[in-house]
Amino acid sequence: MSSRQALRRAGAVVLAVNVALVLAKGSAWYLSGSLAVGSEAINSLADASYSLVILGGLYLTTQPPDLEHPHGHERIEPFVSLFVAGAIVLAGVAIFYGAATAALAGDLEPPAGASAVAVLVVAVAAKLWLYRYCKRVAEREGSPAVAATAVDNRNDVLASGAALFGVAGAQAGYPLLDPIAAAVVAVFVCYSGIDIVRDNLNYLLGAAPPEHLREEIVDRALAHPDVEGVHDVIAHYVGPEIDVSLHIEVEGDRTLAEAHDIESAVVEAIRDLGPVDDVFVHVDPKELGEWKAASDDPDESGE
Repeated sequence: MSSRQALRRAGAVVLAVNVALVLAKGSAWYLSGSLAVGSEAINSLADASYSLVILGGLYLTTQPPDLEHPHGHERIEPFVSLFVAGAIVLAGVAIFYGAATAALAGDLEPPAGASAVAVLVVAVAAKLWLYRYCKRVAEREGSPAVAATAVDNRNDVLASGAALFGVAGAQAGYPLLDPIAAAVVAVFVCYSGIDIVRDNLNYLLGAAPPEHLREEIVDRALAHPDVEGVHDVIAHYVGPEIDVSLHIEVEGDRTLAEAHDIESAVVEAIRDLGPVDDVFVHVDPKELGEWKAASDDPDESGE
């Protein structure tokens, strides 16, 4: 299965599961009157809504490069992820407001029947499976949109567990636990949205990748037997992918053809790193002495 097919399939699976949970939780909410189940139903409705947006976004991001977008369309993914985050935070605020209003009003009734407990048990299992599935796809395909969905599903596991505790406690004679559980769900929902925003702002702002990746870039350049120094290494996110530029030093008596072969080999070695997209290598004669001394920056020295 190609990367394009895997991402689109992930979007379709997430949408289908969330739609099923909306229907199941909505029915249980109607039958039981549980605020916690109602908050979970709203949460799943938000999940289903942004799952539809993600599916559309993944369709766009997996389109092949064209004349207007020669690097492809992957850079739309952080925008899709931020839309996801906005929907999550809004849902969390709405849930918390409803729970707080109900708790302050008093006169609470415990949820009726066993449907509330049953649907929350199913929700915990379904969201745990979705989390693992999305995490696996995101890591394999390097997709921030699917990674954002995995984060949301992970927090949904905890939120559904909190709702389950609240419903069970309310049915055991502590009705205040139902709106309290709904408020806890709201906190989990808002946190997951903020977490997604933090991750994807780095993609949009062109932040540097983790230091270990930068070190690996330098190591791969220096691994070439004809490269005697590396300097001016710049790596930054362009969307979910990383662009790299650097200078390498080689013996000054190399022919143009030899320098070209060295540069091409270094480019390919660095591009083999999963998240790296474009690599730009400038070849300098080592006699110019442009690299930094080892005592100043050991990661950018050939000594």
